[in-house]
Amino acid sequence: MYILRHMTPDPITVSPATLLPEARALLNEYRFRHLPVVDEYGKLAGIITDRDLRSAYPSSVISDSEQRLVYERVQKTAVSEIMSMECVTLESDATLDDALFLFDREQVGALPVLDGERVVGIFSIRDLNAAYRVLFGVGEKGAILISIHDDGSPTIMTKLVTLLERERIPFSRVLRIYDKIGGDTIYVRINTFKIAAVLVLFEENGFAVKKG
Repeated sequence: MYILRHMTPDPITVSPATLLPEARALLNEYRFRHLPVVDEYGKLAGIITDRDLRSAYPSSVISDSEQRLVYERVQKTAVSEIMSMECVTLESDATLDDALFLFDREQVGALPVLDGERVVGIFSIRDLNAAYRVLFGVGEKGAILISIHDDGSPTIMTKLVTLLERERIPFSRVLRIYDKIGGDTIYVRINTFKIAAVLVLFEENGFAVKKG
């Protein structure tokens, strides 16, 4: 699955000359945590986060006079002075797997999406979670995830799908997981409210349903 289907397209951006109070207001208004910084041609120049802004604003533990000095300085500070310039990005043809790898490796919360050098979107960890919910059918009406022991038979997947189709049991996902600890497992997401009957059907046809 491609991130183009799940990213926020045409994201709100700021220029390097944008002052910190304006950037902060945008993050607060739209409840974002990341703002791409682009030049006049839409080319990525950096990214600024809510963490960057929190660090720039005065701490509550310093004196009132020091807070006023820091606050006055912040009011005149441009985004370019505190933004991150070394940005991890995704190309517009990237996949969810690409994004997952980068989030895990780089420990960032969002990735600007580029078409060439131009920013066309932003993809966050929240977007990734939402995309995988769609991919695995989490939260679908009547959706139940059933675990079946994988006995290693080369035809077990064929037999399982054939049974589901023959009995007209609606299903949306079938996933095979190789697990040395819990044992190899096939997960099938069934869309039905008659789960007890489906479990009986599986067992009658030789499938070992895992409990719990």
